[in-house]
Amino acid sequence: MSDRTRVVVTGMGAVTPLGLTVDTFWDGMKSGASGAGPITHFERTMIKTHFACELKGFDPTDYLDRKMGRRYDPYCQYALVATQQAVADAGFDTEAMPQEQKDNIAVVYGTGIGGITMMAQQAEVLFTKGSSRLSPFLVPMMISNMAAGAIAMTYGFRGPNHAIVTACATGNHAIGDAMLLLRAGQAEVVVCGGSEAPITAISLGGFNAMKALSTRNDDPEHASRPFDVDRDGFVAGEGAGTLVLETLEHAQARGARIYAELLGFGASSDAYHFAAPDPTGQGVELAMNRALKDAQIEKTDVDYINMHATSTPLGDIAETQAIKNVYGDHAYDVKLSGTKSMTGHLLGAAGAVEGIASILAIRDGMVPPTINLFNQDPKCDLNYTPNEAVEADVRIAVSNAFGFGGHNTTAVFGRFEG
Repeated sequence: MSDRTRVVVTGMGAVTPLGLTVDTFWDGMKSGASGAGPITHFERTMIKTHFACELKGFDPTDYLDRKMGRRYDPYCQYALVATQQAVADAGFDTEAMPQEQKDNIAVVYGTGIGGITMMAQQAEVLFTKGSSRLSPFLVPMMISNMAAGAIAMTYGFRGPNHAIVTACATGNHAIGDAMLLLRAGQAEVVVCGGSEAPITAISLGGFNAMKALSTRNDDPEHASRPFDVDRDGFVAGEGAGTLVLETLEHAQARGARIYAELLGFGASSDAYHFAAPDPTGQGVELAMNRALKDAQIEKTDVDYINMHATSTPLGDIAETQAIKNVYGDHAYDVKLSGTKSMTGHLLGAAGAVEGIASILAIRDGMVPPTINLFNQDPKCDLNYTPNEAVEADVRIAVSNAFGFGGHNTTAVFGRFEG
């Protein structure tokens, strides 16, 4: 191990279709629950796909100031609530914290689409009532950096602050950028993650136009089925995941509980197509190899891979092939799963939420399943932990996240060894 700054995870928060806390999310995942159901956010018959993985029972006023809670776009609401959980979980009393300490806390937080709910609502106002009736909050609540800004404003964190927008790789990129800030000495603590609220007619209608979404309207709970021969597209999901990362030195000095160590991160570009994955998987391989090199581990050290696995015909095959190319024979020994089969695809939040799942797999020695895997595609021939969680000694877990535009990311988490 080099003498570079070590980075650890000390807090986590999540609002997901499986539950509105980390514990309920993880319980749902271990039990193989599906978060899919009929769309309630808008008149679902407007588009071809009538279902999604929505949050259940979420009311922003249960967590946030009533006035500001209503003004924020849902993607900001989700980010603030997940962060509220993570900051408390990390043991920070931000009200008692001196400002000079807050000045060393950074925020790196992203989204794939941003405030599309606000934009869609205000577009209707424009076309029906005119521009004089537009909300003065439209622009600040629509832009993709507002979640990062809102987190800093809520807690007074004056360290570096920026947003990531790399489609479905966003949450993972936020984790990677947070690690780089800590290694560079630009912060002692970074709040990082991703949030998404894409369940609107315009966004899902757009995905339908691309033929990217499943249209299994008669059976939503079984619609997201990575690696199955009958998969027909992804299922949209909403929510947020937040992680608190710290330098090991800072965490130990304050006696923090440590969930895991962030060992390494790798990123690349396909440089191939605006939406389709490169079928050769070369870009994905680059990201995975760079992450393993950065983590300073051998391929055979990896016990579990949380795959991007969106349940699309091309994507699942390409990622499977890339894993075989990188890991060789070990690809058939390592445990894998596609947890979007349960949560749906949380787009910009996916990497953060799946990073949390990877960390919990290490903590609890439990690999979550790929549900709805009934008839495995012969081109997807690895061990995807079908339908039921399994106990396993997970010391090192890898989390993959890829995005439209060819963005590839891989994060490597390890059991904290002291």
